[in-house]
Amino acid sequence: MKYSNIAFVAAAMAFLALPSTASAGPVQEANKRLVSSAMHELFVTRNATKAVRLYFGKPYLQHNPTIADGADDLPKVVASLPKNFKYEPGVIVADGDLVMIHGRYTGWGPKPLVTVDIFRVKNGKLVEHWDVMQEDVPAAQTKSHRPMFPITR
Repeated sequence: MKYSNIAFVAAAMAFLALPSTASAGPVQEANKRLVSSAMHELFVTRNATKAVRLYFGKPYLQHNPTIADGADDLPKVVASLPKNFKYEPGVIVADGDLVMIHGRYTGWGPKPLVTVDIFRVKNGKLVEHWDVMQEDVPAAQTKSHRPMFPITR
């Protein structure tokens, strides 16, 4: 066997010996529950004041260009949403101190938005947020005829 083949086999065996990351550890599971609870409280029950008190840390850094740093403005943001606003949570993934949740917002803009909200968790509180938002396109109108939301397995 050539040296490059031996190196490849050795690297593959070392990779296979690594612990699986398919299931999150206890800290990541707790972080996923934290994000899920915060999003539910903010956008489903719309009790933003309670959500800020229970789930958000200081400082809270915001990367959405339309929302200021700090969680104190979140109750105003939630209160400004129309009565027909709806949030649907989807798949949630944790990696270290980051948690990503796929979701759909209906009523945030003129068309439903499929999003990925990304949070950094520190000491059991949400301390930083990024999001990626895209208008939802019905499956029948996509080239693949697959929906953008939800992710199915």
